[in-house]
Amino acid sequence: MKRIIIGITGASGTIYAVDLLEKLHQRTDVEVHLVMSTWAKKNLELETDYHLKELTALADYTYNVNDQGATIASGSFLNDGMVIVPASMKTVAGIAYGFGDNLISRAADVTIKEQRKLVIVPRETPLSVIHLENLTKLAKLGAQIVPPVPAFYNHPKTIQDLVNHQTMKILDAFHIQNETDRRWEGD
Repeated sequence: MKRIIIGITGASGTIYAVDLLEKLHQRTDVEVHLVMSTWAKKNLELETDYHLKELTALADYTYNVNDQGATIASGSFLNDGMVIVPASMKTVAGIAYGFGDNLISRAADVTIKEQRKLVIVPRETPLSVIHLENLTKLAKLGAQIVPPVPAFYNHPKTIQDLVNHQTMKILDAFHIQNETDRRWEGD
């Protein structure tokens, strides 16, 4: 069984996290550990029809963002990696500079130091040089940067089609078999 940590920050794009949690909840081979920032909870309310209890019910374990003593804050907690979706630029900067001021950035710091898979789904546009440098620093440390950039070869018709493609990319990063969206099959 895979163990994945999902961090949700206050950047716009909570729908990506919701979709990922929904798809992982349908599986019996992935254990999900969820931590949300205060603004992530607010964006859940602003951007979706989900209530917090409904969303947290999709995870196997949930943690308070201020609980630095949580199991996911330690390298001794064995897992297959972490995804931060969406990732605010504040969180990206905090991780890039080792400023573990909350459980999301601390768990990401531990993920890096233990050389486990870290997937960052940044949600900001345009990107400043500061953002690009922070993302580059994380990529050099081994993080995989997976921005929500839509593909059009699959002829998306709805917002959900675009979200499905992004979820497929995240699941692929963790080598979780999925058929969330149509894949490119050549010309």
